[in-house]
Amino acid sequence: MSEGRIIVTGASKGLGAATARALGEAGYEVVGLSRTGDCPAGRGIVCDMTDEAAVKTVFADIASDPTPVAGLVNNAGAHGQSASAEIEIADYERVMALNATAVVVASREAYPLLKRAGGGLIVNMGSVFDKLGVREHLAYCVSKAAVGAITRCLAVEWAGDGISVVNVAPGYVETDFNRDFMQRDSVKRWLERRIPAGRTGTPEEVAGLVAALFDMRTPYLTGETIYLDGGHGMHH
Repeated sequence: MSEGRIIVTGASKGLGAATARALGEAGYEVVGLSRTGDCPAGRGIVCDMTDEAAVKTVFADIASDPTPVAGLVNNAGAHGQSASAEIEIADYERVMALNATAVVVASREAYPLLKRAGGGLIVNMGSVFDKLGVREHLAYCVSKAAVGAITRCLAVEWAGDGISVVNVAPGYVETDFNRDFMQRDSVKRWLERRIPAGRTGTPEEVAGLVAALFDMRTPYLTGETIYLDGGHGMHH
């Protein structure tokens, strides 16, 4: 078994579940956090990542186990769609709370555990939308751009503690959340034209990259955003 535990937020479905499985298959002990407490690999814990007090309690529980924590995957996220001229600030803040603020809170709580273990890796789940102007996706794009900034700031502050921070930014990936939309003929045709690779990504491809980053464990790689989008973001 690979050494240490890896905490995965939003581990019950989608990219989080795929990541938990990939890390489990790689031999890591996985601790999955989600609102339901479901986790396809390892130990699942109920935790609303937007509840700071609950997050602190869960991380204190994790800290009570002497098994070292090797890393954190900040995957939990929310999507919002609204015309910018009509966006409700409550909806905007809901997306920001889970996609950005929760990343800060979880990383802050993981920091002493990783430092105690002599270092580790934090992988944040961003999006290619962090560098695109996307109609009716203001909150989502802003939140994912914030993830990139969080990654850079934490990387600079924590490199001296042996903690590296990397932002994995997928493009269009078909999951349980968007499968009906992605399977529409008009959407499939548009994506085939828009994405140079000619297809959407899979959760397993994203999860495989995350697992590979932990297996590589290259501390000198830190603060970077790695786009996994089939060439979408650079396609003119």
